[in-house]
Amino acid sequence: MHLLYLDESGSVADPAQRDFVLAGVSVFERQTHWIESELNKIACRFDEANPHAIELHGSPMRSGREGWKAFPLERRQQAIKDCLKAGVANQQRRLVRLFGAVIRKDAVGGKDPVKLAFEQLSSRFDRFLVRVYCLHQDAQRGVMILDKSSTERRIQTLAREFKHRGHAWGQTRNYAEVPVFLDSRASRLIQLADLVAFALFRFHEHSDASFFDVIKHCFDQEGCTPNGYYVQA
Repeated sequence: MHLLYLDESGSVADPAQRDFVLAGVSVFERQTHWIESELNKIACRFDEANPHAIELHGSPMRSGREGWKAFPLERRQQAIKDCLKAGVANQQRRLVRLFGAVIRKDAVGGKDPVKLAFEQLSSRFDRFLVRVYCLHQDAQRGVMILDKSSTERRIQTLAREFKHRGHAWGQTRNYAEVPVFLDSRASRLIQLADLVAFALFRFHEHSDASFFDVIKHCFDQEGCTPNGYYVQA
């Protein structure tokens, strides 16, 4: 089974922010333990006695909120890059790949950015699962796992709609279950998804490629065609 961990970056309701991002990392089920172990090593830099008390969360790490101010900015930024390297860039592309949707809020004519982003990722992850079967005769199902947020109920409703009534490109057919929502504090993979979404948000909202450059080659592709990276501009 392939697990797609997703998180959002940017606020739909904040008029000062131009972009909304929904993004994350697809991981083959047997890889989650090893990625979590690598991320725990990075968390140990900030609390060796209790690394699980450290939540690797992009915006607070960079800004210094939630206790991160105690550590130098350079250390915090390097930790974000190292998490992206360890969890994504240094992993086998066959087992770990990225999906992301960036929605320019003022360019969608009043449409719901959450729906647009989730529709893109639902269809693209579904297409990836079809491709895995066609290329390798490997009939894997998928599950999307998201951080608990204000969009939880909306995404659950959209997932049912896409499965039973369809989305703009058809119906999703390869999901084992409706999306699952977890507290990010309990899941290093959700935290990794947050860092991926934060990297995209910094790149598109602030033209800061320092984190995005670590992972820009890791998005899902169909041959030479990008499938895992969508920008609505």
